[in-house]
Amino acid sequence: MLTGKQRSYLRALANEIEPIFQIGKGGINENMIVQFNEALEAREIIKVSVLNNSLEDPKELCNEASRLTGSDIVQVIGKKFVLYKESEKNKVIELP
Repeated sequence: MLTGKQRSYLRALANEIEPIFQIGKGGINENMIVQFNEALEAREIIKVSVLNNSLEDPKELCNEASRLTGSDIVQVIGKKFVLYKESEKNKVIELP
C-alpha cells in the first residue's frame, strides 16, 4: 500500500512516460497480465491507455489489472492509468 507522498512521487515519474500498453474492446486477458508482470518487473512503473472502443470503465480495468498483477494503483486519469510494483531483481525507483 502506497502512502500519499509515495503516490505523489510516482505520479511525477509517470508524467514523463508514454503508455506502453493499450486495452481495447477485448478487455484484459491472460496474455496481457503476463506482459504487465514482465513490464512491471523490468520498469516498476507502467502507464496503460484504454482505447475508445473499450466497453469497460478505465477505473474497473485498472482495479482488475492491479488485482491480477499484485501491483499498486498510482492514478487513473481519463482513459489512462498507472501501476507500480516493486521489482525483485531490477530495483530502480527509491520511494520517499
